[in-house]
Amino acid sequence: MSCRDLAGPRAISSFLPLFHTYHRRSVPALLRQSVHVACMGLLVFLVVKAANAQNPAALLEQARIDEKAGDYVAAEKIYEQALAVEPGNLETHKRLGVLQQTELKFAESISHFKRALAGDPKYPEVNFFLGASYLGENDFAQAVSSFKQELSTPKPHPRCRYYLALALQSLGRVDEAISQFQLAVTDNPKNADALYQLARIYKNASVQAIDRLKALDQDSFQLHALMGEVHADEERYAEAVKEYQAALAKRPDAPGIHFAIGVAYWVQHELGEAKKEFLEALKENPNDAFINLYLGDIGVHEARFAQALTYLQLASKGQPNMAQLHTLMGKCYRGMAQPQEAKVEFLAAIDADPTAAQPHYLLAQVYRDLHNQGASEAELAQFENLSKQEKESAPEKGPKN
Repeated sequence: MSCRDLAGPRAISSFLPLFHTYHRRSVPALLRQSVHVACMGLLVFLVVKAANAQNPAALLEQARIDEKAGDYVAAEKIYEQALAVEPGNLETHKRLGVLQQTELKFAESISHFKRALAGDPKYPEVNFFLGASYLGENDFAQAVSSFKQELSTPKPHPRCRYYLALALQSLGRVDEAISQFQLAVTDNPKNADALYQLARIYKNASVQAIDRLKALDQDSFQLHALMGEVHADEERYAEAVKEYQAALAKRPDAPGIHFAIGVAYWVQHELGEAKKEFLEALKENPNDAFINLYLGDIGVHEARFAQALTYLQLASKGQPNMAQLHTLMGKCYRGMAQPQEAKVEFLAAIDADPTAAQPHYLLAQVYRDLHNQGASEAELAQFENLSKQEKESAPEKGPKN
């Protein structure tokens, strides 16, 4: 008799006469009672086992336990047993398909997902898992179709757009893939995988474009200007300047190049060269807020406060709420011995950026100039507190000695 026979109704009915025959034997009462209890326990176990063998919910729970334990073979057998009891159970088809997908049995999983969808074309998340199995089979067109069907359901799987984008990318439909990755990031701004894929696509496209520019003309204005931007982004400012200057040699009237060179010099603290470039850039656009801001900053460093203030006032028309702009204007007024005006600007800088420490320190100096010791000490306390917070939140730049 097999294990399955032992759990069936026939086995239970054949077991009862044996039980009663044994019970009637002439044995001590205590032993007879012990045998009775043991046999009744076995009987109950067999009854429960027989009931569970016919209970899909119990079978699914056991399969889940086996899956968690990593015993996929046992889990798969139980799912198949559950389908033998209830062939049309959509959840069982789904879960067996997911298990087979985990085992990389993509063809088998596709079969079960399709059976689930035959019962309900929008059964929760099945279209997503079907698309994932098609991806495993490198059938990207079918994967796209399944993922799009999943997106039409009331509650699509949260990773659906990401995998749809991967399938589209594999088909060479890059623009559509970009759109789906961007939508995935819109749905979840912390979707690092989608952001990574977007960065890869843009990086690859940039490299390809540069290679094509080089193939067209190694000494073109466009290539030199682009390489200047690349070097600047990589903080290789000396090389950026050389490329920008080469671009200007090709096209002296190109807008924006003088400003880019000026920024590269300014970052390297070569303020004299930066000023020359910003003045050239100012001829192109006299009212540009950022050109005037840089010239104002250089003027403050040179202690040319009246001239710097003229540039900064022009910059404020385009960027009225910039904290750094108000800080520079405050420095100009203080340098021109106008403490009340300086106070107004430093307060505006604090209002624009409450987390910045420097304006509080400068305002403390102004209050000291105005003989307001209490206010000066209060601002210094704020400065020290914010400076401490800035240091604590700043990323480590290297090992400590």
